[in-house]
Amino acid sequence: MTMRAIGQVILAHSSAVMITSFRLAGRRPRRRREVFIDPATAQSQPSQNYRAGVLLVLLGGTASSSIGVFVRLIEDATAWQLLFYRSISLTLFLILVVAVRNRGRVLAVFDGFGPATMIGGVGLALAFCGIVVSIQVAPVANAMFLLAAAPFLAAILGWLILRERVAPATWIAIFTAFAGVGVMVAEGLSLGYLWGNVAGFVAALGYALFAIGLRWGRVGDMLPCAVLAGFIGIVVAGGLCLIDGSGIALDFRDMLLALTMGVAQLGLALVFITTGSRSVPAAEIPLIGLGEAVLAPLWVWLLLGETAGIFTLLGGALVLAAIGGDALAGIRRSRARGVVREPQVS
Repeated sequence: MTMRAIGQVILAHSSAVMITSFRLAGRRPRRRREVFIDPATAQSQPSQNYRAGVLLVLLGGTASSSIGVFVRLIEDATAWQLLFYRSISLTLFLILVVAVRNRGRVLAVFDGFGPATMIGGVGLALAFCGIVVSIQVAPVANAMFLLAAAPFLAAILGWLILRERVAPATWIAIFTAFAGVGVMVAEGLSLGYLWGNVAGFVAALGYALFAIGLRWGRVGDMLPCAVLAGFIGIVVAGGLCLIDGSGIALDFRDMLLALTMGVAQLGLALVFITTGSRSVPAAEIPLIGLGEAVLAPLWVWLLLGETAGIFTLLGGALVLAAIGGDALAGIRRSRARGVVREPQVS
């Protein structure tokens, strides 16, 4: 497997807003009337929270989309070696961030370590490993197409586990983005490759579980679940490097690039995503994350001169339209919560 193939696969990421409506009760309600609160107040909560959450997730996707440039610059490292060193720097960086947030308490990374952290961490680790296996035994296009199923899985799991209702506009955006990814990879899709496709589906399920974990534990700092994923990545990738005979020894240049990826490409992305996930629905996190598939070819073109095909451009336009349309619909829904219905009391 070539490192060029790895650069075409984009990590996805995830979380959601609990939609709440308030009623002002009266003793003898006879008829209902509309009460409009001040527009500035109405838009501040939860509209601004949602917009800020979407922006943070987009920033996370932007940081993560630099993977293509990094991988193109790596010369000799295998996929598992890349994952091993990236997981090391990712884990150390996130522990440092958690310590800074908690005034130097490094052990704060274990605070509130519960089911949400376990689900999110294991899910993200499954995504890390599943995508590597998928691109080793199946075409990259198959892996990318299966990753686009993550929003569907997150929507279903969010409803089953968290009871989060998915808005019709979000379903439309999910289907549109899925079609867009299909257009982007249409020329490279191949039949067969059962185990590679299974691994790609496991990666998509992992991203969905990561979104569910973030959403479940949104009241607290969810970076520890990413730290857990980093630890698992170190153990699994390091073990497989030894098993396949490649070892963990790398030349300094490739090692430095892989370590830099753990901070600049994935570490920053997870900081943004885990923060933004507190106010963005679970189904929308991996949906917004599909924007990485559009940005990654753009950075490679701008920085390394690698051109993108017409299908990549057309599919990317569909993905961006889906993400933008869903974000606008979400903002409208948030603003609509500024209108409160209350009973008329006599």
